[in-house]
Amino acid sequence: MNDPVAPTTLDGLSVASHGPQPTFRDPAGSLRLTGHHALRRIDAEAAEETLAFLASPLRAALEKSGDLIPTVIANCDVHPCVSHGELWLEHPRIDPISYPWEWTPAQWRAAAELTLRVASEAIKEGWTLKDATPLNIVFAGPRPVVVDVLSFELRDPRSTVWLAYGQFVRTFLLPLVAAKYLSWPLQATIFWRDGYEPGEIYQALLPWQRIKPTLLDVVTFATMLERSEGKKRTSQKRPSANDPELATHILQKRIARLGKQIRRVADCHRRSQWSEYTQSASHYGAADSASKQEFVRDVIQRCGPARVLDIGANTGVYSLIAADAGAQVVAIDADAAALETLLTAAAQHNKSITTLVANIARPTPAAGWRNREQLSLLDRLTGRFDLVLMLAVIHHLILREQIPLGHVAELCASLTTRWLILEWVPPSDPMFQEWLRGREDLYGHLSEEDLGCAFSEFFTVVRRSALGNGRILLLLERIPGGDRATMAGGERIEASPA
Repeated sequence: MNDPVAPTTLDGLSVASHGPQPTFRDPAGSLRLTGHHALRRIDAEAAEETLAFLASPLRAALEKSGDLIPTVIANCDVHPCVSHGELWLEHPRIDPISYPWEWTPAQWRAAAELTLRVASEAIKEGWTLKDATPLNIVFAGPRPVVVDVLSFELRDPRSTVWLAYGQFVRTFLLPLVAAKYLSWPLQATIFWRDGYEPGEIYQALLPWQRIKPTLLDVVTFATMLERSEGKKRTSQKRPSANDPELATHILQKRIARLGKQIRRVADCHRRSQWSEYTQSASHYGAADSASKQEFVRDVIQRCGPARVLDIGANTGVYSLIAADAGAQVVAIDADAAALETLLTAAAQHNKSITTLVANIARPTPAAGWRNREQLSLLDRLTGRFDLVLMLAVIHHLILREQIPLGHVAELCASLTTRWLILEWVPPSDPMFQEWLRGREDLYGHLSEEDLGCAFSEFFTVVRRSALGNGRILLLLERIPGGDRATMAGGERIEASPA
């Protein structure tokens, strides 16, 4: 929360990397950022209802439970951009932002269930959610939070229609359906702001899949209804009930049904090669694993970083070590199944770990109108961490992505403000050999000296430790800082024997 130009996804919008800009999609207000807050300007026509919501028991209950981002009236004396006579709201920044296309299936389910839970509570209290998109959810560590207070409006007590129902189906339910039955990656939702249409899913399904009970309602029947309504082109009066209690009952039943559908299609128990890597890695004996964990634990305790980035986090052994030491952790991995394991542990132990399904070699691009609605992964991460972990990652970048060592060094230097823990995997390592694939002339000669040469432009080596399996652990300090590598507080760490 210390970068004055970091992005936000309140209303699904962010700012350009060169500075805060107002949102443009929400007709009821706009959004700006400061170093520590998100400031929302409320238009005059929406101010009265917004103030009513802020004064409501619903708002108080949702904030107390942690389901809704805290909100206060902004002080114009504190924030120069806030004008007298206008209604401005102040929210704390949740940082970093993770977009839906960087979530695991479990996060999609958690965000969907939060949306439905909040919608249900709102209906009980005489309110409704007019928006139900994943872009109104931000993860604070492993927990989802609703961040758009303008999504709440007073409801007609006799109405049996949840206006955001279709949006919820398109943006939450159908992407999970497509992921489960069609293997469409959730990451592809970056190209679909308003989600999938039922007809798109219907056309891609096999005939026998279209009659599955799970898909009949939201895909097959919905597609037939779309076609029928398209021919009639008639407007219909919104359904309502004379009895407000009956209307509330109908709405709650509809929301409960959506919850069941989400649980059926959200497959959160997948396995992959990397989700069981820690247990199956034959080139890592128990002693080597213990030594590696002790090295990382000792360095983190001595450095005392407030924010840690774990690149290639896998199931999060080292993310948890950093979180146990009190750091806020961002864990990146391209394997969603591996990150699911970390998410479960972080939630169980209430650790401040935010996961991002992403490949650091092919980072999530900027998206939306003029590439300014959602910022790229690197825009959200650059220069924001006291310590970066890059353990057993460099050989992936060299051999699988063909990234030169100098470029890897430059990336690391852009991400950390001071410390870098690096694991060097030599060409003799079984994993290196497995991925070498006949390219010995290109990469078979690489050595620790080559690594040191590439990184010396940006870092000095502070500590070195050799594992029994031949891998090397290095602690590096970012330049500037002189050639005397010291820990926070001035304590020097001597190199371990090779």
